[in-house]
Amino acid sequence: MKATGRIDALHLTILGGMFLAAAVTWPSAPDRLPIHWNAAGDADGYGGKFEALLVLPCLALAQYVLLRVLPLADPGRANYASFQGTYDSVRLAVLVLLAAVYAMLHVTIRGRHVDVALVLPILLGGLFVVLGNSFGKLRPNWFVGIRTPWTLSSKAAWTRTHRVGGWLMVALGLVVMAAAPFAGRRALPVLVIGGSVGMAVWSMAYSYWVWRHDPHKVPPAGTSPADPAHSA
Repeated sequence: MKATGRIDALHLTILGGMFLAAAVTWPSAPDRLPIHWNAAGDADGYGGKFEALLVLPCLALAQYVLLRVLPLADPGRANYASFQGTYDSVRLAVLVLLAAVYAMLHVTIRGRHVDVALVLPILLGGLFVVLGNSFGKLRPNWFVGIRTPWTLSSKAAWTRTHRVGGWLMVALGLVVMAAAPFAGRRALPVLVIGGSVGMAVWSMAYSYWVWRHDPHKVPPAGTSPADPAHSA
């Protein structure tokens, strides 16, 4: 699978910007910095410079490397060529979310207030919208998308689960973004977590239902009965 040069260049630019921001901020940053916020948007966890300034860039770098090499280990890697642009969009969306959270941290370090309880749900909702729009374009693989035993053994289950699941994820993202300015600060995490869990349960049930009715489904690898001629 060939990398998309411009997308990788954009990834590396964002990552470089995160590490550059850490280097510029390090000398003047206080020794105690916020690293966690509660549901009300108030900082309730603090750490040293390394935790606050380097953990998130290192996590973003690890995410970039992981998503860059995972297709090489995927038995279905031949399919990636058919959704390379979509896969690149997913990788970039995750990195942009991490970079945005890191930017919020730097704004707070510089003494400006950020309503984390408002901004973070909007960012997560935006990520859900991007991912949901991508789902219908994904092709069977082992690492990206709604991967259940049934979507991985039935093309019909994969296609239909991702099409409907994409709509649901976009809807969830839009609801979260719309509710962020109005919902109670403690209600938003419940909405995000509850919606995500609900989608996971629905994906399992729906993909199984489609699989049950697919005459072309195949047994998952390693689950077929042994050939009697080769059994002990």
